[in-house]
Amino acid sequence: MRIQYLGHSCFLVETGGFRVIFDPFISPNPLAEGIKVEDLEVDYVILSHAHEDHVFDAEAILKKCEATLISNWEICTYYSKKGIEKVHPMNQGGKWSFDFGTVKAVGAWHSSSFADGTYGGNPMGFVIETGDKCFYFAGDTALSYDMRLISDQYHLDFAFLPIGDNFTMDIRDAVVAANYVGTKKVIGMHYDTFPYIEIDQIEADMVARRAEIDLILMQVKQTIEIK
Repeated sequence: MRIQYLGHSCFLVETGGFRVIFDPFISPNPLAEGIKVEDLEVDYVILSHAHEDHVFDAEAILKKCEATLISNWEICTYYSKKGIEKVHPMNQGGKWSFDFGTVKAVGAWHSSSFADGTYGGNPMGFVIETGDKCFYFAGDTALSYDMRLISDQYHLDFAFLPIGDNFTMDIRDAVVAANYVGTKKVIGMHYDTFPYIEIDQIEADMVARRAEIDLILMQVKQTIEIK
């Protein structure tokens, strides 16, 4: 499985010959300068919630790539009205098998609305099982004791967790979340994009090390392989 970081909470995951992008916020992000949305090729777009810093480039990518949107009912309906034909609505607690793997929608403690004020439904996270890996994409969320249910049902290889504080968990809560969901490997997200969520990366690494968590802070455009 190959993972490329496109900034903020946006990752491009390649698995089983399919390309899945999460929460595309690229064009307005100065940290993602040099990444051209029009050059991206994806099969699926997964959106955790409707805030602009998670959906800004979704419509352009969906139309250009004729990709399938996976999100909640309200977000799928919103984009259907904009001409997106390939949508798969979900809600918390449900799961569905796609050709790249099985997606389970889980809860996220946050809010969700589009930039134009349209209600964006319940925010969600996702547990995804592919042919060789199982991972958790938390979306924007606070720490929740419900996360323990994930480790009751799944054996995670890694998790994407927000660590920027203010709007989501910080690194200390993310360490607790990692233990709740049952993984020692965390890919950090939702940090350093705006002043509100700037972090001390050295301190974050120290907190993770003390908790025996392997914290991966990727550079924008960096690609890693999870074996």
